[in-house]
Amino acid sequence: MSATVAMILALAVGTYAFRLIGPALHGRVELPARVQELLSAGAIVLLTALLATGALTESGGFAGWARPVGVLVGGVLAWRKAPFVVVVLGAAGTAAVLRTFGMA
Repeated sequence: MSATVAMILALAVGTYAFRLIGPALHGRVELPARVQELLSAGAIVLLTALLATGALTESGGFAGWARPVGVLVGGVLAWRKAPFVVVVLGAAGTAAVLRTFGMA
């Protein structure tokens, strides 16, 4: 067995173990309210960072203005509780129109 296969198997077992721990410990471990608030805030920060890196960068550099503006339009539409299809089409359409006019 190669080292790569061993690492993949180790990660698979670890992932499965994490999935089992949640239901196994449900109701047995209670986190303080402050810890729950910090975990909630941490999740929001991580998702925001993922959104920012996905929207602003490509191949280690700036992705151009079309993508961030498209993401912004999609975010505003989602915030205004537009249907999912409208959000996706609005974001993609905005980026496409900007790229058509040379704002790559």
